[in-house]
Amino acid sequence: MKIICIGRNYSLHAKELGNEVPEQPVIFCKPDTALLKNNEPFYLPEFSQDIHHELELVIKIDKAGKSILPQFASKYYSQITVGIDFTARDVQSQLKQKGLPWELSKAFDGSAAVGHFIPFDQKAESIHFELEVNGQVVQTGDSKDMLFKINDIIAFVSKYFTLKTGDLIFTGTPAGVAAVKIGDHLNASIENETLLAFDIK
Repeated sequence: MKIICIGRNYSLHAKELGNEVPEQPVIFCKPDTALLKNNEPFYLPEFSQDIHHELELVIKIDKAGKSILPQFASKYYSQITVGIDFTARDVQSQLKQKGLPWELSKAFDGSAAVGHFIPFDQKAESIHFELEVNGQVVQTGDSKDMLFKINDIIAFVSKYFTLKTGDLIFTGTPAGVAAVKIGDHLNASIENETLLAFDIK
């Protein structure tokens, strides 16, 4: 199982971090050791003083596929949830300044929190999702605002990587990312249905 992530897929998020809006999907990967599930707590790592939450829609691949055309991509997934792509922002900034890859800031243990999967409505043109921290809404997003839609992401990714059953794709975060601290409680939902709830320790 691999975790494939899309960066800068919402224009406002790209702008809030001072990044250019990309012309094609920005891809990075996380190992399976990054997976955090079953509402287990997230423990702040010692190597960073600035861990940010990034709320995202996450899809699960149902069957293997390679070089999938966009019009057939919907046949390769049927479930969706919310996830948190935890980012060591201070480490990422250092890596960016040196022109180095992001993995140390993005792919560390527990950095991919994933909620309970629910059936995906293929006809839905808009999927609203949000994150609360300590009862306050801090991030909201809608799939209609994605620069690259889910089917196009699958088509693009599958040109380079064979997708396998159980692979997860994090589809990018909207604006509103911010640091977390010990004691925070995170609650993430799709259309007001809580799918992920856990604590920062």
